[in-house]
Amino acid sequence: MTKIDIISGFLGAGKTTLIKKLLSEAFKGEQVVLIENEFGEIGIDGGFLKESGIEIREMNSGCICCSLVGDFGKSLREVVDTYHPDRILIEPSGVGRLSDVIKAVRDVQGDIDAQLNSFSTVVDVTKCRIYRKNFGEFFSNQIEYAGAVILSRTDKAKPEKVEESMELLRELNGKAPFITTPIAQLPGEKILETMESGKSLEEELLDEIICPECGHHHEHGHHHEHGHHHTHEHHHGEHGHGHGECCGHDHGHGHHHHHGHEGHHHADEVFTSWGRETIHTYTKEQISDILRTLEEDDSYGNVLRAKGMVAGEDGEWIYFDMVPEEHEVRTGAPEYTGRICVIGAELAEEKLAELFGLS
Repeated sequence: MTKIDIISGFLGAGKTTLIKKLLSEAFKGEQVVLIENEFGEIGIDGGFLKESGIEIREMNSGCICCSLVGDFGKSLREVVDTYHPDRILIEPSGVGRLSDVIKAVRDVQGDIDAQLNSFSTVVDVTKCRIYRKNFGEFFSNQIEYAGAVILSRTDKAKPEKVEESMELLRELNGKAPFITTPIAQLPGEKILETMESGKSLEEELLDEIICPECGHHHEHGHHHEHGHHHTHEHHHGEHGHGHGECCGHDHGHGHHHHHGHEGHHHADEVFTSWGRETIHTYTKEQISDILRTLEEDDSYGNVLRAKGMVAGEDGEWIYFDMVPEEHEVRTGAPEYTGRICVIGAELAEEKLAELFGLS
């Protein structure tokens, strides 16, 4: 089965750099066909492809490049039938709606041995406002339909500019992961995983929340669409009494998770979650202090869990994880953007934002 990945974005957004990186890192050893869909703009010139060791129309280095003009479905079928590649990268050339390209692929994927795998948009963080003004609906469509948004030039732009752009983009797409870490600092595999996944830190955490009553992890290992309700029955060793609903949480839009327990948690206590994405940098000491404050000071709410990965000041990334009475802070590989999530009851959201320096 051929995987189809769509990478959209305006000319100059940084698609070429991203595609080069994916070809040499994430798609190494795969047979890849790069398709430029001509909507009346010049595709990548042959020069770039020769430079990176890829011959146009030649399969020897594992990649061919072609332009599709005319009937999209027919051409796509031809590419699949002729080459049976592992992967087809479609690069719609700038001006065109991402939703149209997604629809075109979905319309034919049933008839050919191929499946839409991901659809991402590359955006120059310094040009969001101008693009929105000049390209209007074409720009907003590319953002709105993206499974992941990859920001380029984040290392060149001022942090305020990046944050302003993220706000503007979030208005158009509230769900997709936004890659804000400069792509040169991320392994291709990490970028691909982010393009494919789109699971928020909050969903990950709620999927593994520890029941305060019995200390069990309740992992679901699969993604719940919003609105599905799931509950867990579990038994307590010797006593053999189970309480259903202990960790049944409802992924509703309000992110309120009702947990009915006996014991030290009030029966109708509602767990809420507070989360932020941020490009803010921290030191390990700052993060340790913040976690200590969350443990000791109950004016922030009854915090059950805090977890995150944020950029450190020296280019290293800081990962932290906290459950009541203990916390861990370590350094790790760069993440696609800084993410923080706190889960608990009666969380003081404004105070939390202030504590993390994000108000």
